[in-house]
Amino acid sequence: MTERLLANPKVLAALAAIQAADAAVCVRPSGPIKQSLEKVGLPQRIWWVLPVVKSASAVGLVGGIRWPALGRLTAFMLAVYFTLAVGAHIRVRDKVLNALPAAGLLMWFAVLAGKGFKERDSTRA
Repeated sequence: MTERLLANPKVLAALAAIQAADAAVCVRPSGPIKQSLEKVGLPQRIWWVLPVVKSASAVGLVGGIRWPALGRLTAFMLAVYFTLAVGAHIRVRDKVLNALPAAGLLMWFAVLAGKGFKERDSTRA
C-alpha cells in the first residue's frame, strides 16, 4: 500500500511542484525564509545555490515518474539535503517549530527513497 501511494505519478508531480515553488521563492529570499537562512548561518554568498538545487530536484522527481532510479536518487539526495537543514536548525538551537517543515520533508523523502519506487521497479522486470 505505501509503495503504491508513494510511487503514484500524481504524488511525485505534487512534490515536484512544491520543490519548484520553493525554488522560485528562494530566488530572492525575503521575510521568514530570509530570516531562517540568516538564523541558521547560511552565508548569503551561496544562497544562489538553493533555487538551482531545488529546481533540479523538481526535475528529478518528475523524471522519477518515467525513470524510477532517477526518482529514487532524487529522493535520497533530498533526504540528505533536509538532514542538513534539520542539523542546521539544531546547531543554532532554533525553535522546534522552525525545524518542523524540514523534519517532515526529511521523513517523507527518506521513506520515498527507501520504499517509494520498489513496486514500480519490480513491474518493469
